[in-house]
Amino acid sequence: MSDLPPLREVIRTYGLDARKGLGQHFLLDLNLTAKIVRAAGDLSGRDVLEVGPGPGGLTRPLLESDADRVVAVERDARCVAALQDVKAAFPGRLEIVEGDALEADETALVRPGAAVVANLPYNVGTPLLFKWLAQPEHVGSMTLMFQKEVADRIVAAPGSGQYGRLAVMSNWRWQSTKLFELPARAFTPPPKVASAVVHLVPRPEPLAPADGDALSRVVAQAFNQRRKMLRQSLKGLGADASALLDAAGIDPTRRAETLSIKEFCALARAFQALR
Repeated sequence: MSDLPPLREVIRTYGLDARKGLGQHFLLDLNLTAKIVRAAGDLSGRDVLEVGPGPGGLTRPLLESDADRVVAVERDARCVAALQDVKAAFPGRLEIVEGDALEADETALVRPGAAVVANLPYNVGTPLLFKWLAQPEHVGSMTLMFQKEVADRIVAAPGSGQYGRLAVMSNWRWQSTKLFELPARAFTPPPKVASAVVHLVPRPEPLAPADGDALSRVVAQAFNQRRKMLRQSLKGLGADASALLDAAGIDPTRRAETLSIKEFCALARAFQALR
């Protein structure tokens, strides 16, 4: 990697001014990007999927790891061009895919058990997370950079102000851990908020049985009016909210933020049965 030019030189050479519309905030400190790669755990023999590599600040230490190969998905044609030098420095190890990661088919890009490691563009971080959460059979782990507020919502516990749909869906079939935070000044250009790295691994079994679509609908509806009692907030499901809560054995005067993931799964099963 010593033969590669410094990242700031790459940015100047290829005119990589960060674009707000692409949610770009580049992480150029190779000590920090190496820390993220270490946090991803053992990558030996695995494919790695990186989204939004930009000038390659995270791509470089990923290629220095024991991963078999790195597949980098990038929308910005300027960054695709800039990554060609990195590809040449690691023959046969880096595949660059130009396109939108929201539309990419992970099963065609990486092998089962792949690690997703990325400094995600802020504007698509949550949709991408939901996409990968639905693939625990194919994605072996995720080590992802989010805005700190989003990271806190992912790992939030019931009863906390951050607890909501993101926490329930992230921790039903996965186990999430917030690893460390990075200040805004670590990025170029600095965003307005701090960031944090979250690590997620699939659970051997879901916390409780439930249909994924039913659970998603119930949780979204319950938190849509999070300050209201469940007997009121669940009316939008198109089912008898009182019967639904009774079938799940849940007090109708409770609010969404007090329910455990297992209780939401009970509601999802009741909803599925009543439908």
